Amino acid sequence: MLDIYGTQLPSRMLIGSALYPSPHVMQESIRLSGAQVVTLSLSRQNPQALGGSGGENFWNIIQSLGLHLLPNTAGCHSVKEAVTMAQMSRELFQTDWIKLELVGDDFNLQPDPIDLVKATEILLNDGFKVLPYCTDDLVIARHLVELGCKVIMPWGSPIGTGKGILNPYAIQAIRDRFPDITMIIDSGIGKPSHAMQAMEMGIDGILLNTAVAHAQNPQLMAQAFKGAIEAGRLGYEAGIMAEQASAQPSTPTLDSPFWHSA
Repeated sequence: MLDIYGTQLPSRMLIGSALYPSPHVMQESIRLSGAQVVTLSLSRQNPQALGGSGGENFWNIIQSLGLHLLPNTAGCHSVKEAVTMAQMSRELFQTDWIKLELVGDDFNLQPDPIDLVKATEILLNDGFKVLPYCTDDLVIARHLVELGCKVIMPWGSPIGTGKGILNPYAIQAIRDRFPDITMIIDSGIGKPSHAMQAMEMGIDGILLNTAVAHAQNPQLMAQAFKGAIEAGRLGYEAGIMAEQASAQPSTPTLDSPFWHSA
C-alpha cells in the first residue's frame, strides 16, 4: 500500500491531468491507469478562472473520477508565490495535500533547494501535508524529512525529458537513508521500464504525466505503466537476485539430487 500521510492507497501510481489531446482521452487514461491520485495545477487549470465553460467541464471530469486530488504549485519561482498558490489551492480544491514545486532555474526547471526548504517549513506549520518535488540530493532530502515531511518526491531526471533515472546511486542513497519515508519518483520517467527500475529499487510510487499524455495512445500507455509499476514492486518484494561477477550454472549436476516422479 502507498502511504501518503496516513492515507493508504492500493495503487502506487499517481497521474497528472495536463497535456492530453482531449478531455475524453485524459479521463480514459486516468481511469485505465488505476491511479487513485490525480495532480492538477491552479495556475493552468483553475476551473473558476478559465473563461467560458472549459474550466467547468474540466472540473466536472476531475470530480467524476472520484480520486484524491493533489494540487501543485507548478510555475512558482518564489517562496511567497508558492505559499500563496498552495493556500488558494487548499481553499478551492478542499484538500490539505500539496505537491510543492518551486522552480530555481528555467533552463532545466530544476527545483530551488533553498527556497523549497523555506516554503516547506511555512506550509507544514500552516497545516499542509507537503509533498515536495526536489532533486536527488540526499542533504536536501534530509532537511525536508527533518522539517516533518512524510513524503518526498525526488526527480529521476529533469521534468519532461523522459531520460529515466540518471543517477541511480543518488536515488538509492535517499531510499536507504530514509527507509520509513514514502518516496515517489516525480519527473523524468519516460517509459515503463524506467518505472519498473525505480520500483525494483524500493521506491514507493511513481508520478507520471508527460509520458502518458504525449504517447501515441495515452490510454494504452497508462495501462503499460500500471503493469510496469506493479511488476517492479512485486519484484522488489520478492527479492531481486544479486548480480554475480561470473557465470553461474542454473542447473548444477555435481552433488545434486536427481528428482523424479514416483
